[in-house]
Amino acid sequence: MRNDKIKDIFKRVIIDFIESSPKKVMARDYNIPLNSKKIVSLVGVRRSGKSSILFDMINRLREKLPIENIIYINFEDDRLYPLDLKSLDFLLEAYYELYPSKRDQKIYLFLDEIQAVQDWELYVRRIYDTLDVQIFITGSSAKLLSTDIATSLRGRTITYEIFPFSFKEYLRYKNIDVNLHSSKSLSFIKNALANYIINGGFAETIDEDEQISRKILSDYLELIVYKDIIDRYNIQNRSLLKVLNKYCFTNIATLVSFNKLYNEFKSQGYKLGKDTIFQYISHLEDAYAIFTLPIYRNSIKEEQRNPKKIYAIDNGFKKIYDYAISEDISKLYENVVYLHLRSQTKNIYYFKQKHEVDFYAKFHDKEMLINVSVDIKDQKTRQRELEGLKEAMEYFNLKQSYLITKDEESTEVIDSRKIYIIPLYKWLLLY
Repeated sequence: MRNDKIKDIFKRVIIDFIESSPKKVMARDYNIPLNSKKIVSLVGVRRSGKSSILFDMINRLREKLPIENIIYINFEDDRLYPLDLKSLDFLLEAYYELYPSKRDQKIYLFLDEIQAVQDWELYVRRIYDTLDVQIFITGSSAKLLSTDIATSLRGRTITYEIFPFSFKEYLRYKNIDVNLHSSKSLSFIKNALANYIINGGFAETIDEDEQISRKILSDYLELIVYKDIIDRYNIQNRSLLKVLNKYCFTNIATLVSFNKLYNEFKSQGYKLGKDTIFQYISHLEDAYAIFTLPIYRNSIKEEQRNPKKIYAIDNGFKKIYDYAISEDISKLYENVVYLHLRSQTKNIYYFKQKHEVDFYAKFHDKEMLINVSVDIKDQKTRQRELEGLKEAMEYFNLKQSYLITKDEESTEVIDSRKIYIIPLYKWLLLY
């Protein structure tokens, strides 16, 4: 593509945005600064709301600034395809030709899905270092958090991970009033939770019927697998990746041994090396499709020797493959708890001695132990969950822990240590 052609396309994209009406979006629960001395990076799975957050920020800026001081570029716009690193230079050239007076003013630059351009970070670093520009970038790959940023943008960025709607955001989207003292409000909250547990928190699926919702989620997953994994990493063994993908989403909140998976797939006739399973799982994690949870141990080697638990970025993905959802409701509860914790900290483990505890989470100012059990009416189940938490509290020298259930709410005191038994809806709204 000729240089003048690239510049003309950028001009058209810039003008189209400036002439567009403000997009109506729901404010999310992220406190992202409009003005900072850093490049602001938003990363997360596709369709999790990164662009909506950008538009919310743009709407707030529009109240204070001339719209001409704001540039928004979506790098998945087909008019910009294909775009290479050299072509990025024409972006601000095109802008300053349109608005030469802006060279002496601060500009706000929003670069959506920037990972579509190879070596984009070199350009971003240069304009950050040389121009008066506040930069916001989004991407659908954890690589934005690690390789790209760590090597080229070290010390220049602050990064926010973006997830599909939390339960609190889901209620706001559904216009459900949160009043834990109101019987009417509680009935709406509990009904919403039942839907959220099965269908997840992707905004585009919330008001759709079951068939459409399943199709949307299936399309999301195809996009993640093909665009963020197969194309990016030039995956040759596509059938293995698809089978592994299905395995992960039908086995959320389950212990998985990568060695056993390797042997299992090999016995089924798949050609793979010993590192293939690990690599493919790593790619799914990079795309924010899944997370793996290690056991808590004092050494990384010991952590690596033990099986990991798999969690999904959204509960809705499970129903794509698994129609017997009601049989796995406890796993879906556990996945929601994991996502709630993961949105606040990366330091999460499962713990096991005599008993297993679902989560040990470390925050900057506290530690939290949690077991999840939908129904603890059975005395053996109740005792097992309480004994596990008691053992873990003694190990970590903590005075309290949580047992999350569907409905029960009470407090157990064991040797001066408290176990708060709390319904999931309440825990999600209070913690």
